[in-house]
Amino acid sequence: MSAHGEAPPVITFLSDYGRSDEFVGVCHGVIARRCPQARVIDLTHEIPAQDVLQGALVLASAAPYLPAGVHLAVVDPGVGASGPRARLAVAVRAREAGHALVGPDNGLLGPAVEVLGGAAEAVDISRSPEALPGMSATFHGRDLFAPVAAALAAGAQLSQVGEPLDPGELCRLEVSRARVRGDVLHARVLRSDRFGNLVLDARAADLSELGADFGAELTVDYAGGAHLARLVRAFADVPQGELLLYEDSQRLLSLAVNRGSAAQLLTAAAGAELEVRLR
Repeated sequence: MSAHGEAPPVITFLSDYGRSDEFVGVCHGVIARRCPQARVIDLTHEIPAQDVLQGALVLASAAPYLPAGVHLAVVDPGVGASGPRARLAVAVRAREAGHALVGPDNGLLGPAVEVLGGAAEAVDISRSPEALPGMSATFHGRDLFAPVAAALAAGAQLSQVGEPLDPGELCRLEVSRARVRGDVLHARVLRSDRFGNLVLDARAADLSELGADFGAELTVDYAGGAHLARLVRAFADVPQGELLLYEDSQRLLSLAVNRGSAAQLLTAAAGAELEVRLR
């Protein structure tokens, strides 16, 4: 608790920095210098390197469960670019009270902003007065994003950390959406989690269009192979080692293997296209 009996401000932090280098710790240090009272929650730093889509999906899936605060996200393959390829650095105030997001304007923040009610206000922080002196061209997480996030957590207003930006101009990320054509659900793998579960861009309603209900046997076609799966509510509803399709905690359909890995079984990864049909 703070000296005034209030809860400390919260900064959540997501990146593709990993843990083998000092990058995450240095960003923590910068935050501590600017806002020592802040509580930093590390969402993950294991986003695949430079994978903006994966970072955006993970941040959006976490957003409904985060406390009000500043959400710092850095997956930034365009860092240091200039000219027509340059991306903005932004801070966004969401319509859901108490939430602000800081990061590169490359689509990373967009899905989470939408989950939090959309953008109420945005600023370009590329030349923020909060940036560290002598800003590096390759480590904006340390020199720009972390100090701006810390300043907002310390009570600064968006207008104090950047220049006004039309929220409608923020970069939008195109996320695929499964489609039912005839008796086939055409879906794409959005990401694979550490258990090897394959998160699809489909929802239960898509399978309902095929007439599939819980317990239904399905055929999953991928890369020339056909795999039997069952639509179930939980992993234990199929024997160990069998493929299943279930609705995950984000209400997306996911392929899994009970006590195994769907990613290994299908040799599939993010971006893979597959077809699902009633057996």
